[in-house]
Amino acid sequence: MKDKPHIVIVDDHREIRDLIGDYLTGHGYRVSLADGGDALRKVLKYNAPDLILLDVMMPGEDGLEICRNLRSETQVPVIFLTALAEDTDRILGLEMGADDYVVKPFNPREVLARIRAVLRRVDNVPFNRGKFSKETIRFDQWTLDLGRRELERSDGLTVALSTVDFRLLKVFLENPKAVLTREKLLDLTVGKEAEPFDRSIDNQVSRLRKKIEANPKNPRIIQTHWGGGYSLGVDVEIT
Repeated sequence: MKDKPHIVIVDDHREIRDLIGDYLTGHGYRVSLADGGDALRKVLKYNAPDLILLDVMMPGEDGLEICRNLRSETQVPVIFLTALAEDTDRILGLEMGADDYVVKPFNPREVLARIRAVLRRVDNVPFNRGKFSKETIRFDQWTLDLGRRELERSDGLTVALSTVDFRLLKVFLENPKAVLTREKLLDLTVGKEAEPFDRSIDNQVSRLRKKIEANPKNPRIIQTHWGGGYSLGVDVEIT
């Protein structure tokens, strides 16, 4: 059984936060509330939400700025809550990286419908399987040869990869900086053979870290997101 989708509502008006939060909770969602950018960042420090509802017009750091900063770090879906009705304002929001918008005043049913629509679109977008057209991928101080399945460090050290190691590392390299849940990692590495609530992915990540991290106890390349999963925290270069 999948966990309830986690929605973060960011709005400086408590009444709006509570109204939407209660409505979404009543329809099976897990909800976190934030009154601005600082509160949102505290939520994101320990959670990887499925979607963020973000008010545009807030004092200090507004929704556009928050969205711009989010997009530099994550691809979590964002729906703007906006009182701006002009087309140019809506287009600006979408150009900043929002996935959709709801114009105030709104009916909570419309918010729910748009959340469901965005989450369906996200679920239907396949992760970047096999997007690499060339044979060599560089990350941090490592080079992975896809054809020979060899991993070589910049000082010439070669590390042997098992089939599981190779599949897992390739998934991370194909989705740099994206937070991958355990369920998604199992799906991409094991597929239909994966069992529900399978925790073996944690052991696989641990083994891979021992091969590529300078300090596996303080990993820098494969980062943990508590409650969310794992992500590749370094840049990738295709050569």
